[in-house]
Amino acid sequence: MSNFSYKRLDNREFTKEDIKKIIEEKSIAFINLQFVDINGLVKNLTIPSEHIDKILNNEIMLDGSSIKGFRSIETSDMFFFPDINTFEVLPWGECYGVNTARLICDIYNSDGTPFEGCPRCNLKRIMKEAEKLGFTMNMGPEAEFFLFAKDSEGKVTTTTQDKAGYYDVGPKDLGEDVRADIVLTLKQMGFDIEASHHEVADGQHEIDFKYADLLTTADNVATFRIAVKAIAAKHNLHATFMPKPIFGINGSGMHCNISIFKDGKNAFYDEKSEYQLSDVAKYSIGGLLKHIKSITAVLNPTVNSFKRLVPGYEAPVYLAWSLANRSALLRVPAKRGSSTRVELRSPDPACNPYIAFAAILEACLDGVRNKIDPPAPVESNIYKLTSRERKKQRIEALPGDLSEALEAFDKSLVARAALGEHMFSEFMSAKRKEWDSFRTYVSKWELDKYLERY
Repeated sequence: MSNFSYKRLDNREFTKEDIKKIIEEKSIAFINLQFVDINGLVKNLTIPSEHIDKILNNEIMLDGSSIKGFRSIETSDMFFFPDINTFEVLPWGECYGVNTARLICDIYNSDGTPFEGCPRCNLKRIMKEAEKLGFTMNMGPEAEFFLFAKDSEGKVTTTTQDKAGYYDVGPKDLGEDVRADIVLTLKQMGFDIEASHHEVADGQHEIDFKYADLLTTADNVATFRIAVKAIAAKHNLHATFMPKPIFGINGSGMHCNISIFKDGKNAFYDEKSEYQLSDVAKYSIGGLLKHIKSITAVLNPTVNSFKRLVPGYEAPVYLAWSLANRSALLRVPAKRGSSTRVELRSPDPACNPYIAFAAILEACLDGVRNKIDPPAPVESNIYKLTSRERKKQRIEALPGDLSEALEAFDKSLVARAALGEHMFSEFMSAKRKEWDSFRTYVSKWELDKYLERY
């Protein structure tokens, strides 16, 4: 296993002694050992801080049979292997009168080998494959979320906090204070925040943080979602990363800004090439366009994800790339040099970032290995093209629902390579059950539509 670890903003690398010193100085009572399940949901085991030696010596066990996508009951003993550079004091813990810190962990088998079903370990495996080619991928996500009010009993509603729109300001934007609180909290935790603003839909927001390597960014996405929910709760609000919580308005995406570096330089940039894009950039675009249908199931992993991926709500559904056109699936922003990047616009914030980033990297690597040329860029508004015009230009669409996405996923060697056999089969099994549950459920829409009519 590679020695990839979380890269702190201050470039500091913690030692075990550093952590013990901070625990003592800040009177840390508990340590949360965090990891994610196959759905990307953060789990944790809370250990009193006096057991820090056991934690740092990888002696804390968990029952893998109780975690979605992990182990059977016969082989369930597993161990937490904390990444000590992820040690952070949780700023919201003070609200409850107890100081708590967290460590993000890899999950290992009882024989001391990385567990093949641990999304974090798996991402390290794919990063190692890229490293063999001399490549490091950086990722800059743009995660959107909604803030909803709670009723008098504290239950979550779908009543948005405000009726503001894109880049609106207060007093219309009622989320300014909450966003400011979230930003300050994230900065306390070492995030480099680049921007925050109100999004297009009522009650919808976006906070952008600086790009980093895939492992660090995946860790940051998981932390970001926890922090946003925790701070929203302080304001008696509920934050959700559900892709499409309200019919008729824009859903939430997580655009991913991708770049590949080699020998410390941006390998996507070539000053002398067409569009100043290198062969590595073009082949990566080619690989993404070729395999995007196959990996959509992990980039858009819920039934609800596909309620967002419909024309008319700024969500990209058409397989094309562009230099500026935001109706295309892939867009190359204007900046060049070290800032050259490709923006993949289809992922949503419900995805498991570790699995999603592994799939994106694997698709790009396949494009580079096999020199997959992309089609010509499309600069016209694809949303306004007729189906005949799209067909003439050979512009295909993303899968229309989770079932179609799983069908493409099941046939894909790239998807299988990105997840590994264990996680691939567990993900397929879980998502087929989810689709079957949705397919057979009788919804309120059906009752309203058919009960009296027939």
